[in-house]
Amino acid sequence: MTRTPFDAFAKQLLEAFLTPFGTVELNPEVLGESRFIDVRFIPATPPNPTPDALGLLGKIATTACLIEPFRQPPSFLEVRNCLLKLFLVQAEVVRRANREDERLLEPELPELWLLVPTASEQWLSHFAFVAKPNWLPGVYTLGSALKSNLLVINQLPVTAETLWVRLLGRGVVQQQAIAQVLALAPDDARRARVLQLLVNWKISLDVIQELEPEEQGIMAQLSQAYLEWEQQTEARGVERGERSLVLRLLNRRVGEMPESMRSRVAALSISQLEELGEALLDFTSLVDLEAWLAALRE
Repeated sequence: MTRTPFDAFAKQLLEAFLTPFGTVELNPEVLGESRFIDVRFIPATPPNPTPDALGLLGKIATTACLIEPFRQPPSFLEVRNCLLKLFLVQAEVVRRANREDERLLEPELPELWLLVPTASEQWLSHFAFVAKPNWLPGVYTLGSALKSNLLVINQLPVTAETLWVRLLGRGVVQQQAIAQVLALAPDDARRARVLQLLVNWKISLDVIQELEPEEQGIMAQLSQAYLEWEQQTEARGVERGERSLVLRLLNRRVGEMPESMRSRVAALSISQLEELGEALLDFTSLVDLEAWLAALRE
């Protein structure tokens, strides 16, 4: 279940990015004693689109998995509880396959991914985590038989491939990731999506009177994200207003437009809409609008 504002942010981020590529469940209950998984992901078959653009997160999303993000390094007991949930879910999958008389292959069983901000060498050695072959630095495994993996966020290389995972880190790591998101092109859909999630996180922190030092340190960046989100929202509102006004004026000047022509007008950029807004004053029929659109393509 959601315990802190960070938990909600982490789950919303994973849900937002993984949903196009499969089924995402937040807080699904494990059968038996009441236990809840943070995020359960089942990839679509076949994957369409593929999650390649998500980098490291997309590589994780190629197989069914349970994802457990932690704000603080987890205790031994918390890790063991995650392993127990994995084994219970695997047993449930096997029982379902047996009931339906389906053949179940080992790669089809879900894996566990623990996402932790930091991990010491001593902590890693207690669980015998080793570097996961053919993966980036900072990615560990307990071995293929246990299907359990660990992602230590502050050990990941600072690249575009790891950006979406580093947003779930702490301190400088997370602040750097947020700065990289803010530096993305304004028309990048992923930027707008993350800004909305960061705004939600800021709003949830605003109602807490005594923030932890970690949250206090990141509030300035969250405030910047909130400001940019406001500006984008306002700009989109202005753009929608301009499109609506031009369409209404066109209907008055040239009559009802066919849907194909309306779609072409709706796809114009802001600068083109402004030009059309001046030109339509001389229009008397749909022929004039068609000629103007044709000239635009030349």
